[in-house]
Amino acid sequence: MRKADGLFKLIGLCLLAGVLVAGMLFPVVGAAGVMSNQASETVEKTSSDLADIPPPLVTTVTDNTGKPIATLYNQYRLPINENQVNEAMKWALVSVEDKRFYEHHGVDWQGTLRAAVSNSTGADTQGASTLTQQYVKNYLINVVYRTDQVGQKKAQEQSIARKLKEARIAIQLETKLTKQQILAGYLNIVEFSRQIFGIGAAAHAYFDTTPEKLTVPQAALLAGLVNNPINNDPWNHPDKATARRNLVLDRMVDNKKLAKADADRFKAEPLGVVPDSPKKPPANCIGAGPEAGFFCQYVEDYLLKAGGMTKDQLYTGGYTIKSTLDERANHEAKVSAEAQVKKTQQYVANTLSLVKPGKDRHEVVALAANRDYGQNQDEGQTTYALPAGVYNTGGAGSTYKIFTSAAVLDKGLAGIYSPVDLPETYTSRVFTTEKGGCSTTPTGKPRTYWYCVGNAADYSKTAANATLQTALATSPNTTFVELEDRLGSTGPAIDMAKRLGMRETMASNIGGGPVDPKAEREEKRLSQAEFYGPRGNSPGLGAFTLGFSPLSGLELGNVAATILSGGVWCPPTPIAGVTDRNGNPVPVKEAPCEQAVPEGLANTLAVGMSKDDQPGGTSFQAASAVGWDRPMIGKTGTTQGNVSATFVGGTPQLAGAAMTFKFGGGQGGICDAGPGNVRVCLGGGNIFGGKAPARTWFGAMKNIMDASQPRMELPAPDPKYTGGGPR
Repeated sequence: MRKADGLFKLIGLCLLAGVLVAGMLFPVVGAAGVMSNQASETVEKTSSDLADIPPPLVTTVTDNTGKPIATLYNQYRLPINENQVNEAMKWALVSVEDKRFYEHHGVDWQGTLRAAVSNSTGADTQGASTLTQQYVKNYLINVVYRTDQVGQKKAQEQSIARKLKEARIAIQLETKLTKQQILAGYLNIVEFSRQIFGIGAAAHAYFDTTPEKLTVPQAALLAGLVNNPINNDPWNHPDKATARRNLVLDRMVDNKKLAKADADRFKAEPLGVVPDSPKKPPANCIGAGPEAGFFCQYVEDYLLKAGGMTKDQLYTGGYTIKSTLDERANHEAKVSAEAQVKKTQQYVANTLSLVKPGKDRHEVVALAANRDYGQNQDEGQTTYALPAGVYNTGGAGSTYKIFTSAAVLDKGLAGIYSPVDLPETYTSRVFTTEKGGCSTTPTGKPRTYWYCVGNAADYSKTAANATLQTALATSPNTTFVELEDRLGSTGPAIDMAKRLGMRETMASNIGGGPVDPKAEREEKRLSQAEFYGPRGNSPGLGAFTLGFSPLSGLELGNVAATILSGGVWCPPTPIAGVTDRNGNPVPVKEAPCEQAVPEGLANTLAVGMSKDDQPGGTSFQAASAVGWDRPMIGKTGTTQGNVSATFVGGTPQLAGAAMTFKFGGGQGGICDAGPGNVRVCLGGGNIFGGKAPARTWFGAMKNIMDASQPRMELPAPDPKYTGGGPR
């Protein structure tokens, strides 16, 4: 560059600086006044953004005692106040970034002119931003525009307009905040790499300490990082980090805040960061661990779907979410699930969901699986929400007979003590199907036959004295298809499924996913309620009562909770309470509880389901094995081909559902050779609801109930729904 050109450029910069100063301090009239007013409005809006948009904080999820189990965040930030900035950190930062911090009023004009001279004469480019200006820029980048790349780019562009706005905001801040507040604000906002923001998080992540306890060399390392945290990362670039730390120590000596002898001694010390990588918690539900991760995931999903939160709010709001997780109950559920099916057992999932009945709330206390929650598939981990989501695509089997029974009671077609038939096979005169199995009776329509079913067991010994209560305990298929015939369609049973709790399940498609109105295949285009229900002249699919549709195990467990709550349905909530970053309660939008069925019907249905654990009932062996002796409701289910099996049950204090199902592939059904020996096998399997699922439920419930709950009786039946005395 020629000297004359450099001189003219320097003169121009000086004149421009004068104009900028005048524009900042003394807005003029006319056109210049309009421009100044517009600039003032922009500055005021930005200043308002700085005041109104709080920095992202870490959200903490706890169990029902308040013990933290997980953290959710986009930026790992532990906020501090001005009293937590110790002398070492204060002078390390000021010495390297803004030596005249305590002398200027937001803008360092001496440094600005020095940088202008240096840059205009072709020397190395120098910055002139004060810590106050850097605070403004970092707040815009890391807070206001953290999800807006265009806004972030504008906040960093090398332009006079941007510098002017930044300077004016800095001057405003200096009139409203003390120097210590500005310093603390800056140290709360600035990035230290790897999602670590602010000195509170950095002190913990880099040195496993707190900001008040930072030593001089530790503070020097962190102060040096803010200039270029990636380039000076002490794990990836220890040599650069060391050089930068030592430069900060030298600047502290120059600034007369550190003796040279001490600086030399500190330079000889190792960096002293924690080994391998920063010490920070996982940023999502992985942090809840292999047992509580499924529950944490349900907390997140629940707040996003039902609670009215966005993911950005959840991960940046700094909330404390007290969940309803009972860690002891969850542990017992996990142990029992894993005792039946190994965590590394390929293609088989085993889950248990537990819910507290109640007329005001249905609190979820446990969500467990044989699989661990995590991302290492080789170690039996998954992040699929197996207990809560609609992942059992094999179906629930005969547990859906609960809904047919409830519909029959509701319509007054039979009571729990009414006699029922237990034929070996039954051919419907309401529901039709294509030819297959025992369906050989034509309806008179082309390629259409009356729906026909058979039983998996011989019921001849109990047929003479069978009641609906007996049928619920022994589970003959023929009886419940005949009851569907009495209903005239699947509509009433499907309605009962939704009312009692299978709401997300019935709203999903036949594959268990969301309904896609544009899908070519009907089973993906329609909800389960539509697919299995009456349409046009069709009464629906008679096999609905045999439960071959995908479902959520948590919703199935909530069905038992609804029955044991006098017919009151409440959403299965994992939330005990939420507070914001300031400790104020945050209302959570939850569906209100509702009287799903008459209380007398629910109480009578509970009595109707009370014999499953008794001799002759399908879960008798599993109950006997643990010495179960409490009043309860129960129902088992097994799907065709033995690809899945379920058990749903409950006591007046705690209800739940266990499911064993194929997950992730495999050919054939599920073979059950006893606890720890459940696997996918070629050909037909031999699993039933009374095996692994019932063993899982009873194994956990026995320990949970005996430890804390007194014996309670089931409610008395309502004569309106009994259909006469026991036979």
